[in-house]
Formats: sequence, C-alpha cells, structure tokens
Amino acid sequence: MAVTGGLADACSSSGGGNSPGAVTDLVDTGRYPLDAPGGVEWVAAVRDARAELAADGCCVLRGFVRPEYLDTLRAEGEELAPRAYYTVERVNAYNIPLDTELPEGHPGRIVLERGNAFVARDLIPADTLIQRIYTSPVFQRFVADCFELDELHEFTDPLAGLCLNVVAPGMSHPWHYDTNEFTVSMLTKLPEAGGEFEYCPAIRTRDAENFDDVRDVLEGKGDRLIRRLDLRPGDLQLFQGRFALHRVSPVRGAVQRHTAIFAYSETAGVIGTAERSRQLFGRVLPEHHQTAAALRGDRLLD
Repeated sequence: MAVTGGLADACSSSGGGNSPGAVTDLVDTGRYPLDAPGGVEWVAAVRDARAELAADGCCVLRGFVRPEYLDTLRAEGEELAPRAYYTVERVNAYNIPLDTELPEGHPGRIVLERGNAFVARDLIPADTLIQRIYTSPVFQRFVADCFELDELHEFTDPLAGLCLNVVAPGMSHPWHYDTNEFTVSMLTKLPEAGGEFEYCPAIRTRDAENFDDVRDVLEGKGDRLIRRLDLRPGDLQLFQGRFALHRVSPVRGAVQRHTAIFAYSETAGVIGTAERSRQLFGRVLPEHHQTAAALRGDRLLD
C-alpha cells in the first residue's frame, strides 16, 4: 500500500506530525496510527476500513478522537451552533425541484421536511479541533488511503468544505443521497434521544435507481433495507452516500445534535454553485457565481 511521497515533510510542517498541537495529539494513535504513515499498523487500519466500506459502503472508526478531547469538541460545537444558518424547507429525496414533472408513484414526488442547519467554514476558527483535523495532511492521506484514492483535496469553496451540521430538537435531516461518492464526518454532540444515522446500503447503483425500494423506505415500509448506526462523539464515519439513501432521524428531547462534515474532492478547486450555497448557508459569495455545477460520473437523478 503506497503512501504519497513527501508526506512526512508535509506532516511536520503543517500540523500532521509530532509538532505541538499536531493532529496526532488529538487522535487515538494506538488504534489509528496517524503518527506512523505507511507503517504496518497504518496498513492494517486502512485494510480494515476498506473491508468495511466494501461490505456496505460505511465504516465507523470508533473513538477516533482521544477521550480527553471530547469535552472540548462538544464545547466548540456549542459555541459555533448559534452561527448556523437555520431554515426549514420542503424537499424530496433527490433534492430536485418539487415541481419537476415525474410520473405517478415516483418517489421523487414524496415531499419531506428538512430542518437542519449549517455553520459555514468561514465562521469556524482555525484553532478549533475540527479545523485542525480537516486541514491535517496526514489525516487527509489516511482518509484517501481508506477510500483507495491517489489523493484528495480540501474544497476551495470559502463556505463549504468544513461545516458544522446542527439538528435541533424536533428537526431531522430527511432521506437523501450525497452528490459526492464519499463523505467524512464526525459526531461532536449527541442528542438526548433520536438523531440516529440510518442508511440503505447500495439501494441504487450507477445504472439502476430502484425506485420501488426507495419508495418503500420513504413510505415507512422499507425497514428490511435500513441499517442504523449507534454513533458516539469522536467517532469518525467514512461513508459512500452517492448510492446509499440515508438520513438523520428526528431529534427528540432538548439537546441539539452536532456533526462536523469534512468535505474533500479527488480534484482541486471545487466550489459549490450559487444555488447550493444559498440553500445551505443563506448567502452567496463572488466565487460561487464563477463556478459550474459539478460533473457526475453517472446519470442518476441527483
């Protein structure tokens, strides 16, 4: 298993090695050896992650962040959460306009309510734990190896890339697909109840939407297709959400659910569209008017 050349130098100069405040101080390197890139333990951890991803498109690295940093992780999220752009929208699982002409019985005609919120990257200080993890070269190399990618890049988008997802009590992030083939996230605050991550692995493929199965899930008749994760703060989740319908179930109680979203791309220079930026963050910057929609590697509906 090859490791990108020059990684050791990049890590030592950019917070990924053993320098003060390095990401290796935050991570349980006994289980996830970010302090020994390309070593035997690194290879074993990557191999295990790849096996889980191959099995159902999801891998959870339990206790990725050391226990002594979990209170800081939670407190930083609580301070950031009021900066989120909150909105409640009527959507469908494909995130296409609700007035799109679709045949009778199509699952895209089922209307869902989305009530989650996002703190944009430019509102997250550089010294927060999630920024330090997101920008770490050795973390990025580890994630790329787990997904079997030659390299990955932070988004150039000044608002997206790193976000804090906030789901308030009574709200949910309803069933949907990701536009990227891979997603990296970390729960930072657990709600009192609800807020489970639920997913339907490989419910569709590059060549088949499998609308009947999707409709069953959206209508509450597809429990046979759903898997549920018991995520804990500090767990790192690697997920292939392009082909897996998934959601965060409604949060119950009085406590919000917080998740850090680490967005990367295989290509450099990725910036979201103005429409998507307005939807997620409530604002648009000049950079968003200079980009076109991302090209897909498939012909799926979303």
